[in-house]
Amino acid sequence: MEKKDRAIFIDFEFTMPDRHGRKKGFYQEIIEVGIVLVENGEILDQFSSYVVPIRFPILSERCRSFLNITQEQVDGGISFQELINKLKSMETNYPSLIVTWGNMDMKVLRQNCQKSGITFPLQGKEVDLSMEYKRFFGDQNQTGLWKAVQEYGREGTGKHHRALDDAMTTYHIYKLVEKDKQYLKKPKPTTIGERIDLSKLFNKFA
Repeated sequence: MEKKDRAIFIDFEFTMPDRHGRKKGFYQEIIEVGIVLVENGEILDQFSSYVVPIRFPILSERCRSFLNITQEQVDGGISFQELINKLKSMETNYPSLIVTWGNMDMKVLRQNCQKSGITFPLQGKEVDLSMEYKRFFGDQNQTGLWKAVQEYGREGTGKHHRALDDAMTTYHIYKLVEKDKQYLKKPKPTTIGERIDLSKLFNKFA
């Protein structure tokens, strides 16, 4: 992490077109947000809310069933502008590290801002943890968030496709990856006994 070790872990859920084709001009909109703000390894803030989509406010049946979400829940959410204000308030006086699993979250946020004529709210360096994970472990394919946790021998937090649970799970994986990076970066110790057994390490992730 950078500058006071501050990072914002973000996960969004989006609208989806129906199976039978897209409405004209359809684009994905954020309908749920989960944010975990971490500073110096401590969770400072967590935020979770549904978000009312602007352009296509009625959810498709596919979206409702995939995310196990109701129209009423989304209708009771915050406005997109309130979401933007919340994201701005998270960064306070200096940019933080912005961590997501995959690149869709920031892509859709940028597009939603553009379509609404709102300035993109985040200044910090964006990290796609799924690509970091892929580079670090040499996986051929991009790993799904919860598969990555299970490969670490953990279970995800809460329910998959609940935005706050996914943001928290992303944070847990970030901690595990950073810890392993430190582990592999250690200078060669003076005694053999202190050396890490790489064969065990590789077996762990095989």
